Amino acid sequence: MITFDQATVDSSGAFLIGELERLDQTLNLPLVGYTWSRDIQLREDVSIADDISSWTNTSFGAAGTGANPNGKNWIGKDSTAIAGVKVGIERDGNPLSLWGMELSWTIVELAAAQQVGRPIDTQQHDGMQLKWQMDNDEQVYIGDTDLGIKGLTNLIGVTLNNAIKTWAASTNDEILDSVNSILANSWAASGYSVVPSDLRIPPEQYSLLASRKVSEAGNQSLLTYLSVNTIAFHQNGVPLEIKAVKWLKGRGVAGKDRMVAYTNNKKYVRYPLVPMQGIPIQYRGIYQIATYYAKLGAVEPVYKETLSYVDGI
Repeated sequence: MITFDQATVDSSGAFLIGELERLDQTLNLPLVGYTWSRDIQLREDVSIADDISSWTNTSFGAAGTGANPNGKNWIGKDSTAIAGVKVGIERDGNPLSLWGMELSWTIVELAAAQQVGRPIDTQQHDGMQLKWQMDNDEQVYIGDTDLGIKGLTNLIGVTLNNAIKTWAASTNDEILDSVNSILANSWAASGYSVVPSDLRIPPEQYSLLASRKVSEAGNQSLLTYLSVNTIAFHQNGVPLEIKAVKWLKGRGVAGKDRMVAYTNNKKYVRYPLVPMQGIPIQYRGIYQIATYYAKLGAVEPVYKETLSYVDGI
């Protein structure tokens, strides 16, 4: 019977091994998926000293001359009343919240873990990095309930529509119409200036697109077909970037699956982040303590009209 020293297991990862036991030395970390760094660009001008990350949106107003205020600004050779341009600037912003984590171990734990080839300091650092990625993933996609901030998939003020029916119950042509519809709605909301270049959908719908054949020939999946047969490709000149995001499952109204169309460019939407920094190791008795800190902002939809949601896919 193999005996485990529970106190040592909990502290340093070193434990007793039976004489005929073959222990695999590979460290099998938790299975965690995060995609936030793929789906949004960073705003990098923020610093640890900043408390708020803000931006402005400028609007212009100009009236035509003469009897038609919507007309062109014609003037005569002897005109004395010439119309001008009005400028309006609105400011918006979100807090930069301080994030921190402390790693600590005793010299005894460190020595024991090093002897068996699994340094406790390295393992704790790996665990912290995993938590850092998970927190950023949640912050980017859904924000934070306690802080009252939103993420890429649930922003307030973004155009929201409902699908006619789910993709599982739709034909290939109906799915194509659904994708083109969300792109067209966003394009129209932006004054026909920007067609979204990116589409994010739940994993189940992504699997559906990848497995469906466009024709009986079976030489192309619906996923590949959609990337080059939508208005996004023909307007932007690059294939529509379709990716799966786990946070979109049940994210819509009444728990429906949601689809998001946007342009992954910091000009339109971005994420302010102050990179993680560390304080040199401090010694307290037989303890060694290392503290790490950073600041996480909230997704900044500089141009909300370039995003669009569809629920019920």
